[in-house]
Amino acid sequence: MKLSVIGTGYVGLVTGACFAHMGNSVICVDIDEKKIENLKKGIIPIYEPGLEEIVKNNFKIKTLKFTTDIKEALKNSDITFIAVGTPQGEDGSADLQYVLAVAKDIGKYMDHPLIVVDKSTVPVGTADKVRETIKEELEKRVKSGELKEIIDFDVVSNPEFLKEGDAVSDFLKPDRVVIGADNPKSMEILKELYAPFTRNHERFIGMDVRSAELTKYAANTMLATKISFMNEMAKIAEAVGADINKVRVGIGSDSRIGYSFIYPGIGYGGSCFPKDVKALEKIALDAGVEPKIVKAVEEVNKEQRVYFLNKILNRFKDIKGKRFAIWGLSFKPETDDMREAPSITIINELIKRGAKIRAYDPQAMEMAKNFWLKDLDVEYFDNKYDTLNNSDAMILVTEWKEFRSPDFFEMKKRLKSPIIFDGRNQYNKDKLKELGFEYYQVGVK
Repeated sequence: MKLSVIGTGYVGLVTGACFAHMGNSVICVDIDEKKIENLKKGIIPIYEPGLEEIVKNNFKIKTLKFTTDIKEALKNSDITFIAVGTPQGEDGSADLQYVLAVAKDIGKYMDHPLIVVDKSTVPVGTADKVRETIKEELEKRVKSGELKEIIDFDVVSNPEFLKEGDAVSDFLKPDRVVIGADNPKSMEILKELYAPFTRNHERFIGMDVRSAELTKYAANTMLATKISFMNEMAKIAEAVGADINKVRVGIGSDSRIGYSFIYPGIGYGGSCFPKDVKALEKIALDAGVEPKIVKAVEEVNKEQRVYFLNKILNRFKDIKGKRFAIWGLSFKPETDDMREAPSITIINELIKRGAKIRAYDPQAMEMAKNFWLKDLDVEYFDNKYDTLNNSDAMILVTEWKEFRSPDFFEMKKRLKSPIIFDGRNQYNKDKLKELGFEYYQVGVK
């Protein structure tokens, strides 16, 4: 099929590359000229395992193209995906200005029937707004005499369920593909488009547009709820002298609960959970519903970082002049994304109290230096062990694989004091005690 994808961020680039990988003709569009030129050279703007190879291979065989010309892209596509950002507005709602700007351009430049797909995470009712925006532009063209009549088009919802760090695999082997369409013909076309991804098992779920729009928010908030619930249980476990790591095994073995998203830690971050939880809260409030659980999910997540920070402050009392080694900056492993990352809060609070920070992350240090922590006095290292030299303690923030089995003898030799604050409960407390470490976990007294 002939497709265009408007927006080359995490969602847009993965979507375009994976559709091209299955033999479709795909044109990816972005207003950022430098980004487009870099993509043509094989320079990928994000770190996502497996993505670079797919982009380069499909660009080479010309199933994947990049352009800043939306008019040309629309001319050569029958389905266009809107995959631009929907940042959080001041009131917590999703800001639709970029989505509607794309819709306006579609109405201005489309010259044949199109299926327009909302791939961005958008509030309930967005498809109606996109449809109305396109229609208004088409009516202007009819009125001016450019068109004889309004060109036929449809707007459908296709929310993404991609985990950063595993997005390519999630797209190629999806748990489910959700399509919201009120037109049966559009539904069949999208089902055909996604057929190569769902051959092994029927994963295609069709529904009305509004239900599809709400599904994405419901899914992400449910996962965020599991995280916040487990973090609240961790505080309870610590207060009563229980071990949350054992509790996790005890409840995760129940098939109704499962082990996914019940690992205690220092809270969720990233581009999806924080934004989507707030957006769902706003959606509910606008509809006259008091979202008590949704509000609590966000509050617990914020408090979890304070709870972990207090472990450090309670141990040292006065941290002015203390040196801390930070292992991990990204909000989760296998990504360089630092949006809403716990590391930002922790580092800011430690520096505010006079501490010195030495940091290492396998992928996110450039993002930290150039954007998220650029105004802070943070010392960066290319090796995790070098951060430990003469440091008063190590703080594990992100559970990258290379942090799972470190050389504890080397760590003890380099640290000024053998102290570890583990925000992801990665290590065995009994083993560390035998080795002479002070070891602080989440949910363990």
